[in-house]
Amino acid sequence: MPTEEFAFLTVTELAKRIEAKKLSPVELTQYFLDRSEKLGPRYNAYARLTPEIALAQATAAEKEIRNGHYRGPLHGIPYAAKDLLAVKGVPCTWGAKPYANQVFSYDATVIEHLNRVGAVLIGKAAMIELAGGMGYRFASASLQGEARNPWDTKCWTCGSSSGSGAIVAAGLAPFAIGTETWGSILCPSAFCGVSGLRPTYGRVSRYGAMALAPSMDKIGPLARSAEDCAHVFAAIAGRDPRDRSTLPLDKAAFTYSASLELKSRALKIGWLTNAWKKPESGVAKAGDAAEKLLKKYFSVKKAALPEGPFEDAGNITVAVEGASSFRSLIRSGRVSELTDPLSQIAGYVNEQYSGADYLQAQRVREILQKKMEALFDSFDLLVTVTQPVTATPLELNLETGLSYADPLGGIGNLCGLPALSVPCGFTDKNLPVGLQFMARAGDDLAVIQAARTYQLHTDWHRRHPKITG
Repeated sequence: MPTEEFAFLTVTELAKRIEAKKLSPVELTQYFLDRSEKLGPRYNAYARLTPEIALAQATAAEKEIRNGHYRGPLHGIPYAAKDLLAVKGVPCTWGAKPYANQVFSYDATVIEHLNRVGAVLIGKAAMIELAGGMGYRFASASLQGEARNPWDTKCWTCGSSSGSGAIVAAGLAPFAIGTETWGSILCPSAFCGVSGLRPTYGRVSRYGAMALAPSMDKIGPLARSAEDCAHVFAAIAGRDPRDRSTLPLDKAAFTYSASLELKSRALKIGWLTNAWKKPESGVAKAGDAAEKLLKKYFSVKKAALPEGPFEDAGNITVAVEGASSFRSLIRSGRVSELTDPLSQIAGYVNEQYSGADYLQAQRVREILQKKMEALFDSFDLLVTVTQPVTATPLELNLETGLSYADPLGGIGNLCGLPALSVPCGFTDKNLPVGLQFMARAGDDLAVIQAARTYQLHTDWHRRHPKITG
């Protein structure tokens, strides 16, 4: 039977044991189900567990592997999916009371892909209501309440993929699927001390996923390492005719080989000087140490993001597209059933933007995309700390207490750029700090290569919170 050490092993390490038939997928799944049932409520991490699905999938995986049919590094590996991804016959609440009893008769494409490679769904991860699509002021804006950070349960996990971050950080599953429209993969990864990949826009199908801002929504993994993220990304990427925004097959699909990846090419890094105005001292210290280490393995020079009203353009895009996505909820008045006071009113405000406002934002977006393409002519990657702060108190008013300029998040998501956040240190309060690698659209391999190289020479991603009971 798996023991406590298995809770924090990487997907790659677990896969080697499963492939060698030294580890039973059924026993591993039962271990994580038991651990999740026991510890999940402590962190408000899950919307629900799916033990029947999990054990059926694990049993099938074990039988296939025993018979010599090994599907790859996710075969028999348990995971959690954010509760905005449709799973046939399982409630999909979008974290919001008006949809508490919503059930779909099909699987999201991401779930189909993970089924195809033999991964094992053990539960749906808790999330911020409507993925923050109507705005929110407090971490408690969720059917499950505030997600608690395993490093300090008085702190939040960040972003709408709040449960996904808690699940991986607490060792409740080897990986989880999150989504990002503006920060909801990278921020939980940073706050929770895990690795998280935001893929290039259009490489992962959103069919069967809740729509917030369709021109910015992306789906990606949170896991223990950059290499784990690469394996999950390889499984879920690809063209899907049911999602017209997915890229052509040759640009959407992703294959991964650890040995080839590290030999792919020399990378030029631009260390960003203007991503954050004034990071916390502990964050800045960790960032400085990371920059110093990167200089040993890469060409690193200073770089600056282009200046412009890019955050405003991003905010208008999310507001207008979000108001459209949730139009029936707003017009019916059922937004009053949402938990957060801002969520109850913001939709009405967002409907006041005009078509001219939206079109102007898209013109700004096009200018930004050209400026970023020019910047990436000089650098393969742009790097800095993922967030200027560490995990925030649960009761903090996010509208006032976490309202800092975020040009990196706005630019990265408006342009659909791939990014990967990995742990790069801890503050004096033992809270994790994240390091973000961002590349031009389509160059997901670059962020994986750089992040994995960093992790080969550090052990921050090997650290985990002390969890008792």
